[in-house]
Amino acid sequence: MKILFTGGGSGGHFYPIIAIAEELLARSKEERLITPQLFFMAPEPYDAGLLFENGITFVPVPAGKFRRYSSWKNVTDIFRTAFGVIKATILMFRIYPDVVVGKGGFGSFPALFAARFWKIPVFIHESDTIPGRVSAWAGKFAARVAVSFSQAVSAFPGGRVAHTGNPIRRGLLSTIMPSRREFGLEKNTRILLVIGGSLGAVALNEAVLHALPLLLEKYEIIHQTGRENLADISARAEVILQNNPFKPRYHPFGYLSTPKVVAAGRLSNLVISRAGSTIFEIAAWGKPSILVPISNSSGNHQRENAYAYAENGAADVLEEGNLTTNILINQIGRILDNKNRAQEMSERASHFAKADAASVIAREILEIALKHEH
Repeated sequence: MKILFTGGGSGGHFYPIIAIAEELLARSKEERLITPQLFFMAPEPYDAGLLFENGITFVPVPAGKFRRYSSWKNVTDIFRTAFGVIKATILMFRIYPDVVVGKGGFGSFPALFAARFWKIPVFIHESDTIPGRVSAWAGKFAARVAVSFSQAVSAFPGGRVAHTGNPIRRGLLSTIMPSRREFGLEKNTRILLVIGGSLGAVALNEAVLHALPLLLEKYEIIHQTGRENLADISARAEVILQNNPFKPRYHPFGYLSTPKVVAAGRLSNLVISRAGSTIFEIAAWGKPSILVPISNSSGNHQRENAYAYAENGAADVLEEGNLTTNILINQIGRILDNKNRAQEMSERASHFAKADAASVIAREILEIALKHEH
């Protein structure tokens, strides 16, 4: 049995693929099936280490990106995509998988085109409330479509689409409560976890930095600044907190590994984050949150996702244009100073999370693949 994954070049596309791969391997072992051969066809491997750990073979295929603004790269990328389609069609025939799993993004177009050309079954998973162009196109001929947000169901043909939630890696679903000593935290403080994404978020980092003197009087802060920002943020925090008795309550990190971010998430009372795929991790931890969507994300997806999640009552949305020190401090206080509201947001987050999403999707993919095999 062969299963080929394809997706664009972001963590929101890549990490759900890893989550599904983990479940495919686990389910195959449980049901005593032959271990499936897994492939990932995309312009870049994104995280070669995770591909290797899960036995996924990387198949490089170029793809051009269509920009929503005028650029000569739109012209040159037409040729890149055309070459990618030709290469994908040839490689797809050589591999001839039993099912192709598409996560959307420009990087998935050549593989999905090739799958359609060779009449190989396609499974689509869409993480956003409003599907991207490639997912919307592929959804028209896909055997099955799974979506993370219920709002996206109506964008695909009825009868073949299901609201499954977003696949989350097993490591992120750990329910073990970590020790505060892991981060050097005090015994009884309330904890804020600030996640700006692996690259950090300048506006979010700046707001937190300027709010430190007031925030640290009431909370401890675990702050993922982004690797490139750590030295600068740490140095500036040293100046801002000079002679401040609460200085030890600030804990900046350039990047938090999977075990570390899970530990921080479990320990936290409130998460302040961008509105990418971390929404689903925050929901799985059952934590109230303040979401600060990127103002210029592709198709405005982060903003749409943030408000869709907030409708559930699990989060507040703070627009980047309104992200001032005072507003951030007030927003945090409105949640954590109201125990009933914080508890309700926590419950609604847990209700939104679908921890079995990867398992449900893996089962459906195996069923499609087994039918194609025979």
